[in-house]
Amino acid sequence: MEEALLLAAQAAAENEVPVGAVVVKDGRIIGRGRNGREAKNDVSSHAELEAIRDAAKTIGDWRLHGCELYVTLEPCAMCCGAILHARLSRVVFGAYDAAAGAVVSKAQLLSGALAPAPQVIGGLCAAKCEALLQTFFAARRKKADVPLDKQVVESI
Repeated sequence: MEEALLLAAQAAAENEVPVGAVVVKDGRIIGRGRNGREAKNDVSSHAELEAIRDAAKTIGDWRLHGCELYVTLEPCAMCCGAILHARLSRVVFGAYDAAAGAVVSKAQLLSGALAPAPQVIGGLCAAKCEALLQTFFAARRKKADVPLDKQVVESI
């Protein structure tokens, strides 16, 4: 999760919503991703999807059996669909997303009703994940047009 937090901080520094994700297989990171919707003008450039794409490229297969996704924010419905189709075995997330979380908060798309369910663990490093998001959105509400203060990003 620490690597996912670093990726989230990098996203924040680029004025992207600070979400980071990694895919792990056998204890080794095989995929990394961070939000990139603004830079890419791509609604699907969520951290989870970027990490899943990177992992699939690394192993040469879209089927990610035996892989785990670590992400700093509870996945949305779009990302839950990709998680199910990629056949990830476990999803670990940090902060709960009361507005759009589709794992437990707004919907339970990884419950097993749609496809074999991955194991889910929520709340890992939640305080750090929430702090990064809260700091980012507080700055955005102040209409700050600059990336987060370097000191804030480095504190993660």
